[in-house]
Amino acid sequence: MRGQDELSFEEYAATRGRRLYRTAYLLCGDVHRAEDLAQTTLAKLFAHWRRASRMEHLDAYARTVLTRTFLAEQRRRAVARRLGLLASRPESSPGEDSDLRVTLMNALAELPVRARAMVVLRYWEDLSVETVADLLGCSTGTVKSQCSRALARLREQLGESSPYATA
Repeated sequence: MRGQDELSFEEYAATRGRRLYRTAYLLCGDVHRAEDLAQTTLAKLFAHWRRASRMEHLDAYARTVLTRTFLAEQRRRAVARRLGLLASRPESSPGEDSDLRVTLMNALAELPVRARAMVVLRYWEDLSVETVADLLGCSTGTVKSQCSRALARLREQLGESSPYATA
């Protein structure tokens, strides 16, 4: 029998789906891929909902599923690119975003996949270094050094005089 504080999958998807999509968009930089990532994450949660719904930190578990799904997809896309099956960069729709969003998304897109995931999780999702390390299966030192390098690279791309260069 379901406990009073336990959400149904439908309730969870309705309340948290938008946040999953937003994180997915920051990770991949493409509206359609972000929708697919969020849907895949929700599908994986649904498949294991009985166990997942009892977790103390369900949002953290969902973020882990999303991040690992993104990283696995990136590996598959890299192989497909090497085989010539995919274009190297997804095309973005003109006029879809503000100048700031486009500038930041372009700068994020230049980062390596894991570094981008670390920056998004650490600074957008405001997760601790330890949490990001657990999510990505690496040490806290790796998270700190990769985030430091990624932020330096973002500052370099955005220019020191840019108002967006501060983190």
